Amino acid sequence: MDYKEIIKKTEPEMDKVIQFFENELKKIRTGQASPSLVEDITVDYMGTKLPLKQMGAISSSGPRNLVIQPWDKSSLEMIEKAIFQAGLGLSPIVDKDVIRISTPTLTEEHRESLLRVLAEKTEDAKQTIRHWREQAWKEVQDGFKAGEVREDDKFRGKDELQKLVDKYNEKIEEIRERKNKEIEL
Repeated sequence: MDYKEIIKKTEPEMDKVIQFFENELKKIRTGQASPSLVEDITVDYMGTKLPLKQMGAISSSGPRNLVIQPWDKSSLEMIEKAIFQAGLGLSPIVDKDVIRISTPTLTEEHRESLLRVLAEKTEDAKQTIRHWREQAWKEVQDGFKAGEVREDDKFRGKDELQKLVDKYNEKIEEIRERKNKEIEL
């Protein structure tokens, strides 16, 4: 197997790490109200567990306000209960046919806590990228031992792999920096 094929096969796995990292960061509540904050909350609806995004329209009406408009009006109380139980520190208010949520401003203590969580999730993502690098490097070395990869290609592969890791670590840092700014607002 050629070292380029090994690297090519590793890249989609690193893309998945970035996607997962972005999705995890969406769940971190900053001072801004975003539908992604509540869309994956699971609601017990008629014996079935459904994500909130499948039960109604979620929109933001201002920088700190969310409005949830359920398709089935009888689910209002179930949705309200699920939001309370999600542990996000949100206080939903049923207002006729919609649920309104005002996100509170962040305290300094909570902001510092969010920054710690952000740092942990960033390190987890980088660690997973390193895992995929090690996996690919092992495959290149195994290919070399089996005589399928030439020695100079082995070192080219190592350099290419490091460039790929650097590129993904840069992406992770850019995403972390954006989230950091959201938290600092």
